Amino acid sequence: MDARDLRIFEAVARSGAMNRAADELHMVQSNVTTRIRQLEEELGAPLFIRQSRGVVLTPAGRRLLPYASRVRHLLEEARRAVEDDGRPKGALAIGSLETTLAVRLSPLLSRYAAAYPDVDLVLRTGTSAELVEEVLQHRLEGAFICGPADHPELTQIPVFREELSMVTAASVRGIDELSSKPDLKILILRAGCSYRQKLESFLARRGIVGIRKLEFGTLQAILTSVEAGLGVTLFPRSLVECTQPRLKLRLHRLPKAEAFVDTVFIRRQDGFASSALTAFLDAARGEAARAQAAE
Repeated sequence: MDARDLRIFEAVARSGAMNRAADELHMVQSNVTTRIRQLEEELGAPLFIRQSRGVVLTPAGRRLLPYASRVRHLLEEARRAVEDDGRPKGALAIGSLETTLAVRLSPLLSRYAAAYPDVDLVLRTGTSAELVEEVLQHRLEGAFICGPADHPELTQIPVFREELSMVTAASVRGIDELSSKPDLKILILRAGCSYRQKLESFLARRGIVGIRKLEFGTLQAILTSVEAGLGVTLFPRSLVECTQPRLKLRLHRLPKAEAFVDTVFIRRQDGFASSALTAFLDAARGEAARAQAAE
């Protein structure tokens, strides 16, 4: 068994078919089939169940797959490390919370793009849970999420500090009024949103449970619905003040112990830090310092 065998096995497992793996690897299907059969003979266990429309992993195949994936990513990073001459260039895939993108990242991205025109920067948004998974699966080199990031395979760097506020319609005078509303609704993004979890925890600590949850696809939809009195939400104060100054909303300050969260940048501990990523982190630290000085 060598790295080539594991690469072929991983491609078949990921694509679910010998012919699709062959196309991906630029091999003829018979060679892929032969290499898989030889690997099974060497290991003394079947790795796939052959079906009319493809293959599925056996229990032994499922146990082998994480090691094969690790080898593939390690080889890819080895190639990138050799090609990296210290000048930021090439592809850089970064993730971000929508809230962080809306408030914090525009100046950073503008300065970075101007300083490093040879970097092909790709930015994807998602919830904290989604971004953590994307980084763990090597689909992103790093991401801005709501900290802390408690995962043994990740390292985190605090970048921005945000003050959270309860956001309600202007007619709501104080947070205490919420407990007396029998039809209280919370307006939230999809599951995995860290602010959603913090809002639910904040209300639960005050005995407000069993609340109806209304999920929305965008921040704008949530805030305009809050303005209309449909429910309440929880977001960074800077987001609402900067992006929605014309909406008639009331921002309620939270107790200090519950108000502040860190936006952290996460990346795999064993991941290769390209020159493009290193330069991006330096730029992010500089932007964080400017933001802190302005506040």
